[in-house]
Amino acid sequence: MSTAPALDDDTAWRAFAARDRAWDGRFLVGVKTTGIYCKPSCPARHPKRENVSFHPDPASARAAGFRACLRCTPDTVGRDRIAVAAAIALLEAADDRLSLDAVAAQVGYAPHHFHRLFKRATGVTPAAYARALRTGRAADALSEDSTVTEAIYDAGYSAPSRFYEADAKRLGMAPSAWARGGEGVTIRWTIADTSLGALFVAATDKGLCRVSFDEDADELRRRFPNATIEPGDAALAELAAHVVAAVESPERDHDLPLDVRGTAFQEAIWQALRTIPIGETRTYSELAALAGRPAAVRAAGTACGQNPVSIVIPCHRAQRIGGALGGYAYGLDRKRKLLAVEAAQRADLQE
Repeated sequence: MSTAPALDDDTAWRAFAARDRAWDGRFLVGVKTTGIYCKPSCPARHPKRENVSFHPDPASARAAGFRACLRCTPDTVGRDRIAVAAAIALLEAADDRLSLDAVAAQVGYAPHHFHRLFKRATGVTPAAYARALRTGRAADALSEDSTVTEAIYDAGYSAPSRFYEADAKRLGMAPSAWARGGEGVTIRWTIADTSLGALFVAATDKGLCRVSFDEDADELRRRFPNATIEPGDAALAELAAHVVAAVESPERDHDLPLDVRGTAFQEAIWQALRTIPIGETRTYSELAALAGRPAAVRAAGTACGQNPVSIVIPCHRAQRIGGALGGYAYGLDRKRKLLAVEAAQRADLQE
């Protein structure tokens, strides 16, 4: 187990105070009054801050005179993370589908226990992770291969029917449309006014595919050169109004339909972003941990930058360790304003 290179005591304390499982395996907490060390999510009653110290691994905690907590068993976390990383490597290298039993057996866990462990670490089940991998490969292959059938087999499906039955819907538009740059698909767009400027909103019949500031239909033509791109209708205007509401009133529950696709890692990061409560932020390190790749901090930042539906997937809630804002595709001033509005509305809700 090792901590992120830039981990500071303030960040570690916040994670410990919140009992944040995402930090388990990345540092340990030594409690001076009891002489034990715990993982960040330990359910035991918290000591005062002046009575704790932070350690990168069990060896350093023991060297400082602490012993392992019998309640949260912090020494098992490293083994769990190694097992999840090994399972991810197996799934990514597999040409055929691997059953839960097979994956669990190879990493040394009982299937049901490992199913819970994997989902807790990555946010998705092993089967869902494998499906995302295959779908991502299919979408990439559809852009290169001459036929849809070739792309489906190249992505690791045993037969085209497997792809259409299980995973085709993840691509949003039909797989043949991906192979032809969106041919046969209609994408409608509109521009809506918000307090943060003009918001570009575009959607297929299945859901939002682009939400961004300071863009126009040329961006859609670049992404989907053969799709039918046309101005929005009344249905899109209503959907756009809900997106605007998500900008102006983020405290409300905005359950908006999406038609987006990314790699398995990108989708795990986007899912993690959608779990961040209003008025809170997560570091890129935390997001990487939630996606099951604690070391992929830079990749987590890249996934945030590649988010196709700003606001709806709140990538503005991601920041660097220590409180620095990090980047934002539509300008740091907008990011500051979004966070300020959310913080104020969270405070109102708590009064």
